[in-house]
Amino acid sequence: MRYENTLKGRFIDRPNRFIAHADINGKIETVHVKNTGRCRELLIPGAEIVLQHCGNRKRRTEYDLIAVKKEGLGWVNIDSQAPNKAVYEWLREQEFDLIKPEYSFGASRLDFYMERGEERWLLEVKGCTLEIDGLGYFPDAASERAVRHLQELREALKSGYRCAVAFVIAMEGVTEVLPNAERDPKFAEAYCNASASGVEIWKLPCAVTENELIIKR
Repeated sequence: MRYENTLKGRFIDRPNRFIAHADINGKIETVHVKNTGRCRELLIPGAEIVLQHCGNRKRRTEYDLIAVKKEGLGWVNIDSQAPNKAVYEWLREQEFDLIKPEYSFGASRLDFYMERGEERWLLEVKGCTLEIDGLGYFPDAASERAVRHLQELREALKSGYRCAVAFVIAMEGVTEVLPNAERDPKFAEAYCNASASGVEIWKLPCAVTENELIIKR
């Protein structure tokens, strides 16, 4: 996926989950953060960031913060909507007969339902933005929602679905994603149980620039 109407700035601070202050060409702007995760390792005062001008006059903020440059790593896409868009583009290149975004199963709305011949697939997508010593980790903070999704996928296996969780690695140079047992032991347990039950784990490295997020394979 590719963004239009982007420009660079500098991160100043983040008063809450939804907004940040950015220096854009010497002017301080309040911008929308398209990620409710912590991102503390990324959103450091003075860090170079990429913003997208939204062009919606009804909004209180003119810009969305979509990427940040991490020292020694490069651009990291932190737009929480981007992984699903990138996966949808990637799935269309695969040999599926049907791809349907957003599919209700149990108590959850999973990201994709697909069909290939007689096979029925359920796919949940997670974006990985946390890097430590060259490895990716998910999540960066405890996520009951992510645990529930893995549990739903395990249940779906019993109904004859093929199930997978796709980790979109939204940064260059990282190819491995591990469950973040330190920050979310419940997710790590659910991840291991899901994998052992037959839920496929897809780890999708990406080409990441200041205005692109494209799955490599």
